[in-house]
Amino acid sequence: MDTRTRILRATADLLSNAAGADVSTRAVCEAAEVGAPMLYRHFGDKEGLLSAVVDYGFEQYLESKRRARPSEDPVQDIRDGWDNHVRFATENPNFYRLMYSPALSAPPEAAAEAHRLLLGILERCAEAGRLRVSPETAARMVMSANTGVALSIISRPALYKDGSVSTRVRDAVVDAVVVAESAGALSRTVTGNDAVAATAATLAAQLRGAPPDRMTPAEAALLQQWLTRLADTGPHRRDPPGV
Repeated sequence: MDTRTRILRATADLLSNAAGADVSTRAVCEAAEVGAPMLYRHFGDKEGLLSAVVDYGFEQYLESKRRARPSEDPVQDIRDGWDNHVRFATENPNFYRLMYSPALSAPPEAAAEAHRLLLGILERCAEAGRLRVSPETAARMVMSANTGVALSIISRPALYKDGSVSTRVRDAVVDAVVVAESAGALSRTVTGNDAVAATAATLAAQLRGAPPDRMTPAEAALLQQWLTRLADTGPHRRDPPGV
């Protein structure tokens, strides 16, 4: 095992047994049997170490998501991804707190990759005509709610003794960003701005997958901008009475 990995594993072990999501560099050096100069040579400072150990700790979580094969139902994939996210948080609370700690000035790469994986699922939803908003907006909605629920559960476990709250919030968020399926098409109950938004999100996703040959890159980018703006008029925005 190389020195860098030894330091990361020592930090991970200390974090798993710590009362909070923090450890001292002195404790890490003692556990890894290295001097402070060696630690700083590899990670720069404590923030660099903590950012690296978060990526290291989340690697297993991300590996399971990378290996997951898309199902025929991308909406169910959103639900499954939500549940896996909360499960990881409850099994690794100190890692998770550190992952989303405001003390880290730059988000770890693991967080960016998790966002990209979610965005990929939402792109599939949009391509299938199931998304009410743009994939980017849906990803922000899902991830912020998922993270908030996970942090609440691990911070106040006595208030969340079962998974009912997570499931209820999950289903509410999914209903807010996904169009109900009806015979393979948009539900007839989707009208007005919601219907326009869903159609725009679908067209934008399909054009990203197969860019039109007769448009210049600038024209295609402008069209994507317009479609994204239309997609993000829903689902909760409504025209005022009389319009």
